[in-house]
Amino acid sequence: MLRSISTKAFFGLLAALIFLVAFIGIIREYVQQRSRLRAHAAAVTDGDPERGEAMFIQYGCGSCHALKNVRTATGMVGPPLDGIPLRMIIAGRLANTPPNMEHWIRDPQSVSPGTAMPDLGVGEGDARDITAFLYTRAK
Repeated sequence: MLRSISTKAFFGLLAALIFLVAFIGIIREYVQQRSRLRAHAAAVTDGDPERGEAMFIQYGCGSCHALKNVRTATGMVGPPLDGIPLRMIIAGRLANTPPNMEHWIRDPQSVSPGTAMPDLGVGEGDARDITAFLYTRAK
């Protein structure tokens, strides 16, 4: 025996289906946007954002800087780094360009003597990859 579905139940199911399709679309757009941002950051910095995230963690950057969705990045000494690619100035002195960011990461004392940012001995390739990673962190 086949029972017919009530109008109320039908519209409830239809609403749930519409919500599910919209939710999947939002997730898909987020993934695509993140992929485009990573590709753009890699292109402008000639670095590897995924490796840069690992280097950011390895060098302990998160002990001084907060960065959402990065484990161990809860520091309160330096500025939070979310939105860094949108900032005009870095280190209070330099135009926000990939070469300047790499220079700041590699040799902060030469940019701003006495700054709290320590010289961590970051190599050229690591600095380039960290820069690529940071350039994916638009808010």
